[in-house]
Amino acid sequence: MDLATLKALKPAEYSEAADGYRSTAKMASAAKDDIEHRIAVAMRTQLKGKAAEEAVGQVALVGQNFHYIQTQCGLIGTALEAFSYELEAAKRKLDTALAHARTAGLTVNPDGSVTYPAGGEKSEDGKTPPGGTVNGLTDGTASAVGRQAANFDPNPKHRLAQDCADLIASALKDATEADEKWAPKLRALKADDDLTVSAEDWADTSSDTKGVSTAGEEYLNSLPRPPKDGSPEENATWWRGLSEEQRWSYLAAYAGTIGWMDGLPADVRDEANRTVLAETHGAAQAELNSLLAKEPKPAYTEREIINAQTGERWTAKVPTEEWRAWNEQYQEMKKPVDGMNAIQSRIEAAGKNGLPEAYLLGFSAENDGRAIVANGNPGTADHTAVYVPGTESDLAGIAGDMDRMENLWRKANDEADGGSVSTITWLGYDAPDAVAKDAPFEHYAYDGAPAFRNFMDGLEASRVGDTPSHTTVIAHSYGTTLVGAAAETGRLHADDVILAGSPGVKVSRADELDVPAGHVWNAEADGDVVPDIGRWGHGGDGFVIPSDPGFGANQMTVDSEGHSDYWKQDKQILENQALVVVGKGDDVPLNPPPNPWAHVK
Repeated sequence: MDLATLKALKPAEYSEAADGYRSTAKMASAAKDDIEHRIAVAMRTQLKGKAAEEAVGQVALVGQNFHYIQTQCGLIGTALEAFSYELEAAKRKLDTALAHARTAGLTVNPDGSVTYPAGGEKSEDGKTPPGGTVNGLTDGTASAVGRQAANFDPNPKHRLAQDCADLIASALKDATEADEKWAPKLRALKADDDLTVSAEDWADTSSDTKGVSTAGEEYLNSLPRPPKDGSPEENATWWRGLSEEQRWSYLAAYAGTIGWMDGLPADVRDEANRTVLAETHGAAQAELNSLLAKEPKPAYTEREIINAQTGERWTAKVPTEEWRAWNEQYQEMKKPVDGMNAIQSRIEAAGKNGLPEAYLLGFSAENDGRAIVANGNPGTADHTAVYVPGTESDLAGIAGDMDRMENLWRKANDEADGGSVSTITWLGYDAPDAVAKDAPFEHYAYDGAPAFRNFMDGLEASRVGDTPSHTTVIAHSYGTTLVGAAAETGRLHADDVILAGSPGVKVSRADELDVPAGHVWNAEADGDVVPDIGRWGHGGDGFVIPSDPGFGANQMTVDSEGHSDYWKQDKQILENQALVVVGKGDDVPLNPPPNPWAHVK
């Protein structure tokens, strides 16, 4: 970039362009929300049949396209804002240098060099120190040498000229670097010229996001920074203090961070996490598509089988070794994609069978994956239930856990007497992978407890209005151990706790679970062996578990069987939990605590 170009440049025009792209992003967001929250819901509610389902699917794709427009325009707006910020800094340098040159009577030449006139004290022979022309230097060593030479010159204008020339050179260098850095970044944000938003498009958006957040670090670091390891209350205060422009920049560049910040409004976290979900799913699906294209052919080979006893022979088709290896890789790569598809399906199911809007309050596909999915907005709900699943829970199997909370939402909504309900699946920790191998270790519970407490604190900090929600924590299997560890080491911020199939909760009495007396509830089904593992395991040195008489929990009537059916539709135990969730615990039928010694002769 040359001097004339930088002098004529108006960085504010790029900021105005950023405003235009942000406005487009907001319009796309509004259109997406209108499709998802009104049009699609009305279609699911009022239309039936295969044709209607196909139409709803097409409308959902339109909503996803608007989401893509929103995300891309948000990125472009942030990129242009960052470019404007860097050019503005370079332009200020140049304007400062030009102003100093005018004040000092110096001449700035078109190439950026500076000419200074004769001046200073006359020498012994009566001559005035001559003037000259200097070029700007940006290299640190060369600049220091140039300034030293100017200091030795009896003409004081020499040093002033060198300083101005160096500042001009620095401004031109900064502007040139900004132009060279952002030109390819902005070109990369150009979308395909077709009407289909593919997995590859979203994968490319993920790459674009990383590029913009890295290149725009200078601008983004100029924004009010989020509190380091901030509490939910501190996070909420920080977010409220941002301007709309600053919020859009954070959502565009740091969606993965914003989506996990406890204390931020549910709709903000949902917006951020949906972007991360779309980008992550796109990248994973693109890799899966690439693998599918490499499926070994033929997949099967014929092999002669001989019955060793009868000598009978026949030919059977068996997978080739190449296909077996390929299929093992395919099945492993498919697991997180299945989980992401389940979350997207839930997002698109608003209005189906009366379901409310979904809010994605946390998402990551790293390792076994994390996901926090709410039915209804917990920021405005009169009654909120947070469900913590147990052993073997991961992103790949998130569909089953979400189904449980959908069933509970319907029951609780029926019992809420017009009040609003939100039920949340909280898979925000690394659950044990296997009962025998991992579940006996308590570190999974204690490692996950701080994240759970922060989430519960965040629900309170992000609450809309002054009326608190009646909040119930529901935990299953090893999830009860995590909840107990959270209560043992801090606060739960809950009104009731429901434990189901618990192997032990790290505390010995219900009154240690940080809820009012009489508000701890336990469910143990016939045929559920997990409580017995906790009671009798570890070489006979077992735990006190919630169904033990001395624990002090309300023992719910349970009509399900086994370890996994506590949230099955049309079961009394589901109804019992719904009553607790909406504050009608007095209506829950109770059983006397079982006698753990009854079978001992």
